[in-house]
Amino acid sequence: MLSVIVAPYACRGAELAKFINEAIMKYLKQITWAVIFGIFAAPSVWAQGGAHTMVTASDLKWVDVPSLPSGAKLAIIEGPLNEAVPFTFRLRFPADYKMPAHWHPAIEHVTVISGTINMGVGDKLEPTKTKPLPAGSVAIMQPKTNHFVWTKEEATVQVHGVGPWGITYVNPADDPRKK
Repeated sequence: MLSVIVAPYACRGAELAKFINEAIMKYLKQITWAVIFGIFAAPSVWAQGGAHTMVTASDLKWVDVPSLPSGAKLAIIEGPLNEAVPFTFRLRFPADYKMPAHWHPAIEHVTVISGTINMGVGDKLEPTKTKPLPAGSVAIMQPKTNHFVWTKEEATVQVHGVGPWGITYVNPADDPRKK
């Protein structure tokens, strides 16, 4: 095919060079636009890969949480928590709840849905070293950061990240799974 296109220009070297240059430039422009489109369009395509999920508060199924001190309730929205996939869940804490110092293997994004939680960073629960986080607040804890939580009133938080998820208590004696 190229010989059919190039043949008329075979006797005119300068014209042939110009023709080839223009063809190459046109081809390179097409590739450049394809790459640019691919870079900017890809994230929206990736985001559409999963099933569309809509959940109301009444859809949530609350269960006890064996890995947390008694009284906390868990509702998984997206998971599973033990796989390397995105997860979203809610935790409901009763009034006067205390969660001893612990850490997680992955980044933790916490949004306070209702009430106020008090969160601090350190190796043991110290109420005087916490920050009150009322509804609408956000806390982002890096992996393996020792932190603790307590409440005065009932509170609900939403946690999301990428698993696998887990909890490790700084003091193993605080782990309710071992009692």
